[in-house]
This record gives sequence, C-alpha cells and structure tokens, in this order.
Amino acid sequence: MKRIAVLTSGGDAPGMNAAIRAVVRQAISEGMEVFGIYNGYAGMVAGDIHQLDASSVGDIISRGGTMLHSARYPEFAEREGQLKGIEQLKKHGIEGVVVIGGDGSYHGAMRLTEHGFPAVGLPGTIDNDIVGTDFTIGFDTAVTTVMDAIDKIRDTSSSHHRTFVIEVMGRNAGDIALWSGIASGADEIIIPEEGFAIEDVVESIKKGYEKGRTHNIIVLAEGVMSAAEFGKALKDAGDTSDLRVTELGHIQRGGSPTARDRVLASRLGAHAVKLLKAGIGGVAVGIRNEQMVENPILGSAEEGALFSLTEDGKIKVNNPHKADLNLAELNRSLSSI
Repeated sequence: MKRIAVLTSGGDAPGMNAAIRAVVRQAISEGMEVFGIYNGYAGMVAGDIHQLDASSVGDIISRGGTMLHSARYPEFAEREGQLKGIEQLKKHGIEGVVVIGGDGSYHGAMRLTEHGFPAVGLPGTIDNDIVGTDFTIGFDTAVTTVMDAIDKIRDTSSSHHRTFVIEVMGRNAGDIALWSGIASGADEIIIPEEGFAIEDVVESIKKGYEKGRTHNIIVLAEGVMSAAEFGKALKDAGDTSDLRVTELGHIQRGGSPTARDRVLASRLGAHAVKLLKAGIGGVAVGIRNEQMVENPILGSAEEGALFSLTEDGKIKVNNPHKADLNLAELNRSLSSI
C-alpha cells in the first residue's frame, strides 16, 4: 500500500490532532503518501481531499479539536453514499483509510473495507464508551478539564455552604463522571450504569452538613438526566440546602490534550499505519493493559468483533462498554466518612 488517507468523524476530542500527526508522519517514514480528508465522510463524498506532508502537521500535537474538521454524514450508512465516497478515493489513488472517531465512524470504516478499501478505526471520543479499548483519545483530557472545573466550584461552594449538582458529558456512559468525581472528591456520583434513590441523596446531603461539611458536590452524568431536572427532583424530595446546578457543557471537548492523550493518540495512529501497510483493514485499534490491540469491527462476539449483524440486518454492539462500578463503590467508601 503506497497511498493512504486519514479523516476524523463525529464529535471532536482532544488528541485527534496528535493522532493525525502520527498517521501522517508514520506513513511518510514508511515510504507512503498520505492525504487528509476534510470534514469527515461528507468531505470524502465531496472530494475535499488534499495531500499532507510532515510540515502540514507541524505544531498541531498541542492543539485541541481536529485540523481536518468533522461533520456528521448519516448518508454514508447507505450504499449510495459509500459508493460516492469510494469514487473520490479512486480518483485520488487512495488505497486505505484511517478513521478517527466513535461507533458511527467505525461503521463507515467497516463499509469501506467491504468495498475493497481497507480502513482502520481509531477510538476518538471523550466519552470512553467505545468497546475494544480501555481508553479513548480525549477521555483523559476531558476528565482533567472537569476536575479543574469542580475544584473551582468547590471553592465557591464552600464559601457559601452550598450544594452543587454538576452535570458532565459522557452520553450513556458514566466514565467521565466517575473519574472526575473521584479525582475531585465528590460527595455523590450519579451514573447511568447503576440506580439510585433520590431520597437517599437528600439524606446524604443532610447528614453531610450535620457532620460539619461546608459544601456538597454531586457529579451527575448527562445520561441520567439534566442537572436542572436532578436539582428539581432533590427539592421535590425534601432537600433544604442552598442548591445550585451547573452544566459544564462543551468546555469538556476542547483544550490542549494531556500528555497521556498525546502519547495514546500517537501510539494508536502509528499502529494503524503499520496495519494498513500490511494490507489489514476492517479492524479497530485500541489499548488494553497498556498494549496496542486490534479487533475486527464486524463479526461474531466469539471472534472478538466489536459489532455483529442481527437477522434483520441491524448492527448490534458485542459486549457493550460498561463503566467500572468498582470506582463507584470506591467513591462511596471515601465520601461516606
């Protein structure tokens, strides 16, 4: 394989630029030409494809977001959209593609491989909810950003003896809430993966102040409900504390990536290029126990594939991601004193 391309798709994540840089420079070191596809699969179909060299990715390792930009393009799920994209790949002589993104991006990589264009997926999302990897590109940075925000909120919360409900991202996964909550000493962490009784949370707040706490910090994963809804539920259940709610929002998706995200993205990007050079596609790379691994994107659960097809042709996630509930138990132990 002599000519490959790289694209980013779906939500942006800090570290995507580091991954792009690794793909470009590893490809060049392997004697390959590399092209950037701008604006995801939409840009592929539109032919927004340009050759990159080492200088094209200079100084981007420290920048958040993605220099290739991103766009959602649901039409690529249909054969017609896929063929339009492949037409553009052929036009530019591209033989393989590195796709950086989440589940939807992986589905596109799978389809490209089926059409004879090997594609490799890299897990790029702050949510850490992609199967086949312990950590995703952007997760560590998002957790650090949330931790920093909670630390600041605690300062004002303590000054006024207030209760704060802080809503964090994660879609239907509680990883950001768990990790940032433990790192910032949250009193309660509410995640989609385990149930809770609002009355118990109210009682915990009350007992905390009775023990002499100067504040109460509740970290809420967005997959449960909004901070505003949770705050109302607390009041309806009898909470009498001075309550405030905060939605951190898209601040969690931006910012310079942490060292861990930069190194992870660099390792994943370089590994993806080596797989393409060997003609291997239709796989997603990840990290498990600090080692690079790859799994088939589509196949059976027994094969270790991330997704399989149901009898009616729908895509099913094999072994869906679950947050580590041991962390939830740890926080309860540390915050109940």
